[in-house]
Amino acid sequence: INSVRLRVDQVARFVAEYAPDVLCLQEIKCTEDQFPREAFEQMGLPYLKIRGQKGWHGVAIASKLPILDGEGPALDVCREGHGRCVSGLISGVEVQNFYIPAGGDIPDRKLNPKFDHKMDFYERLTAEMKTRDQQRPLVLAGDFNIAPGDNDVFNHKFMLKVVSHTPGEIETLRRLQDAGGFADVVRDQIPDPVKLASWWSYRAKDFRVSNRGLRLDHLWTSPGLTPAVVKGSARILDTVREWERPSDHAPVVMDLDGKLAGVVTDGD
Repeated sequence: INSVRLRVDQVARFVAEYAPDVLCLQEIKCTEDQFPREAFEQMGLPYLKIRGQKGWHGVAIASKLPILDGEGPALDVCREGHGRCVSGLISGVEVQNFYIPAGGDIPDRKLNPKFDHKMDFYERLTAEMKTRDQQRPLVLAGDFNIAPGDNDVFNHKFMLKVVSHTPGEIETLRRLQDAGGFADVVRDQIPDPVKLASWWSYRAKDFRVSNRGLRLDHLWTSPGLTPAVVKGSARILDTVREWERPSDHAPVVMDLDGKLAGVVTDGD
């Protein structure tokens, strides 16, 4: 969202038009006490889990349904929080929402501490996912800051030397995916060679004309949840990127069949 306070009206418009039951936000850029809770209550998303950080990073989950404490990623994975991850159990489905480090400009762990932090984050998360029961319903969501496939970047050959699509990052992301048996929901439903992107730089006056996008934002599901993903529901809402003063990222969405997901309801 690139500042939830700056773009709370856009969030309200998005909620009004698309009616999500659960909304995962990254880069909220505020602390927990600064989060516009009342606005989310008015949107019909009164249940919140927030891990904020002053003026930087920060993640939140907003939901129509109560959010319980889930198994969650270990705090050491997130370097004791630092606005990188937040999780909750919503109607029997655990949602883990991430803003994974971008990694700076130089794809070298020895020369660039930011890149080392990114790779370390992935390694810790991968080790943890190896210990989890894959049949438990789990969603990994958020800005992973890696575009994995040739058709997830505007120019594969050029981007191989740029942080976010280097071979080492791609392999690291795949190790995480394999560790949990995760389905890359959007790419599975919209297979190659279709080009997909969820992020476009602000530097271009018209992001569609420049068309230099990257698919950095992802929705992954565990094997126990993947059968519940509704066919044809996963997509990137790039038209939201056309709104006035947008985030540089576009929303990524999917629908789940509650019965197949084993969702716990109150009978409604």
